[in-house]
Amino acid sequence: MADEFSLRCWGVRGSTPTPGSSTLRYGGETTCFEIQAGDALVLVDCGSGARNLGTELCKSGPRSFDLLFTHTHLDHICGLPFFKPAYDPRFAVTAWAGHFQDGTSLVDIVSRIMSPPIFPVAAKTLKAVEFRSFTAGDIIPRADDLVIRTTRLNHPGGACGYRFDYRGKSICIITDHEHGDPEVDAALPEFVRGADVMIYDAMFTDAEYQGFKGWGHSTWQKAVQLAREGNVKTPVLFHHDPRRSDDELDEIGLAAENAYPGTLIASEGMILRP
Repeated sequence: MADEFSLRCWGVRGSTPTPGSSTLRYGGETTCFEIQAGDALVLVDCGSGARNLGTELCKSGPRSFDLLFTHTHLDHICGLPFFKPAYDPRFAVTAWAGHFQDGTSLVDIVSRIMSPPIFPVAAKTLKAVEFRSFTAGDIIPRADDLVIRTTRLNHPGGACGYRFDYRGKSICIITDHEHGDPEVDAALPEFVRGADVMIYDAMFTDAEYQGFKGWGHSTWQKAVQLAREGNVKTPVLFHHDPRRSDDELDEIGLAAENAYPGTLIASEGMILRP
């Protein structure tokens, strides 16, 4: 386990879960990542994909891990009420968020969705979870060899990107994000510089984007552009539009591969090892 460094996708869809025959190959669950770095476990976001992840974690027995949120829109937190380890006091889950632009806290948001009449079980039942905050741009404090850097993203209400560096390898997660903010855009190439894997919000195509400016999402063409500017080895297109079928994602994948060889389309169950 000491040399293991990997990212597994448990949910790759944006905005809302999309079960159905047209999303079977890439998957319909919303954002959830599992990162292994030696003996360390870090999860990113708790969308609907977190339900299945939680079931698997419970099979392995209690442990401690961090849960990082890119932001707290519903598609990124809707799995938390169904995440079994959060209710088990034998686990120790440190939940972090750093995107807030006002006095809101992570526990405030979770308490809103986990309260009657929205949900019958209160947030106080999450016995294993400790809620903590940081400011986008901080380094998450740790006592092991995994370094977690953060950066501000452009998304309604704020969002945070993450970079994981472990023993000379690196994974970046840049979602949810809309290109077009000069300050944020200027910082991103350096943040992802030399990354082995870069997850990027590619919800739209350039042609579609004109009708969705301000929605907080980017395009696969911008993913390729950022990968080229930052000398990223493997860009991974993510946060698939809920309207997007598997066949349409195949077409985007082919175009992106032609534009930047090595580009991948994120799929549920995909495991990436830098």
